[in-house]
Amino acid sequence: MTATAAEQNRLTPPSHPQRWLILGVICLAQLTVLLDNTVLNVAIPSLTRELDASTADVQWMINAYSLVQSGLLLTAGSSADRYGRKKMLVAGLALFGIGSLVAGLAQSSTQLIAARAGMGIGGALLMTTTLAVVVQIFDDSERVKAIGIWSTVSSLGFAIGPLIGGVMLDHFWWGAIFLINIPVAVIGLAAVVRLVPESKNPGGERPDLLGALLSTIGMASVVYAIISGPEHGWTSGRVLLTALIGVAVLTGFVLWELHIPYPMLDMHFFRNQKFIGAVAGAILVAFGMGGSLFLLTQQLQFVLGYGPLEAGLRTAPMALSVVALNLTGLGARLVPKLGTPVTIAAGMGLLAAGLAAIALLGGDGYGGMLLGLVVMGAGIALAMPAMANAIMSAIPPEKAGVGAGVNGTLAEFGNGLGVAVLGAVLNSRFAALVPAAVGAASLPAALASATDDGERARITDAFASGLETSQLVGAVAVLAGGLLAAVLLRRAERAESARAGSAEAEVAA
Repeated sequence: MTATAAEQNRLTPPSHPQRWLILGVICLAQLTVLLDNTVLNVAIPSLTRELDASTADVQWMINAYSLVQSGLLLTAGSSADRYGRKKMLVAGLALFGIGSLVAGLAQSSTQLIAARAGMGIGGALLMTTTLAVVVQIFDDSERVKAIGIWSTVSSLGFAIGPLIGGVMLDHFWWGAIFLINIPVAVIGLAAVVRLVPESKNPGGERPDLLGALLSTIGMASVVYAIISGPEHGWTSGRVLLTALIGVAVLTGFVLWELHIPYPMLDMHFFRNQKFIGAVAGAILVAFGMGGSLFLLTQQLQFVLGYGPLEAGLRTAPMALSVVALNLTGLGARLVPKLGTPVTIAAGMGLLAAGLAAIALLGGDGYGGMLLGLVVMGAGIALAMPAMANAIMSAIPPEKAGVGAGVNGTLAEFGNGLGVAVLGAVLNSRFAALVPAAVGAASLPAALASATDDGERARITDAFASGLETSQLVGAVAVLAGGLLAAVLLRRAERAESARAGSAEAEVAA
């Protein structure tokens, strides 16, 4: 069962005296992991040329990392709780550093793919243990601010990844984008060993090996289906079979977790309205971010005519506004004043408004899009730390690793869901407006098959209309999710206050 607020206050240790220095160390490690999600994209031409990599090879170089990482998040979090968060943080840094070395010196596509998979294992350990350590070393008064800084690193990684990759490739060979991780991993290891206190679940529960296997296979299958959907088609046999396997295995995981005494993920958490509200909000914020970025890159390149690196840099204002607002601590100051439900509703309302602004104002130029990106960034800066804190505070402190695993898994799932759903809306609208282009694999292919300038203009206008429709659908979904999350969290707070009042009355009696 989940712990009450009073129980959690009793179980949570006081703030660590070197907590801000430790936060800086783990954020540096976190940034390195997140950079590797984006930096490889700008190296694709170099990899194709120097390793003689096929399109399928390049896709696996990129996806091997995210597949392994997303599949192992829950298992990594559970292992951190069981064996020690410091130990798993050290192991994650070591694996990530070794994987980076192998990747940087790879002589073939197969070697690079294997190295990226190894880096994914280290990345899963780092993604979960860093947040779990934040929860352990900060008390309630500073935790929201600390989580806000931690989540800011995600946005910073997205913003500077393409830029760092481009600069490195201008001066060095492609392997340098991996070798640069090694000094960071070494510094991180030394700092973690010296500064970070060890913490783990004092209950000493037995490891849930079957649960770990089921969650890994299930999540990896679902994420693979989402990744391969745009390329192979959502109704293709490969995608449907992989998705079916993932759903079936995850269903088996849930049933297994309900019937064992020491589950990896206690399903009773899902009876807690606070947890459910935070989960719903987290999925839909990731849905809005993942789906909108998928659409924005196409809008910037196919409609407004920017190159890949130019397009990547023009999405940076969203991430930079998140960084600016979280580093000033705005969200952390608003949560105690407004309350978690109102803060999340306001943040997701701004995220929805930003999506709508891009849909309605961004079709004719970058100015309207810039406004929408900044508003989206403000919404994410408010909503994400509050929701991460709500998830972590709804789970007992001794299960902090699992909570971090849940938070990371929700982000992966929401991102993939956003790409799948909003991409499907875009394709459906495009096909309805230009039926003759349905057989084309992409907008460039449809334009190439056009017979005259008039048809090309009609195809481009139809694609822009599809982008607008899908962005508005995303805005409505995010707004509805924000309101749902706020209602559930408000109900949970009222129920918690009622229980606390009853307990005080009993004590007084």
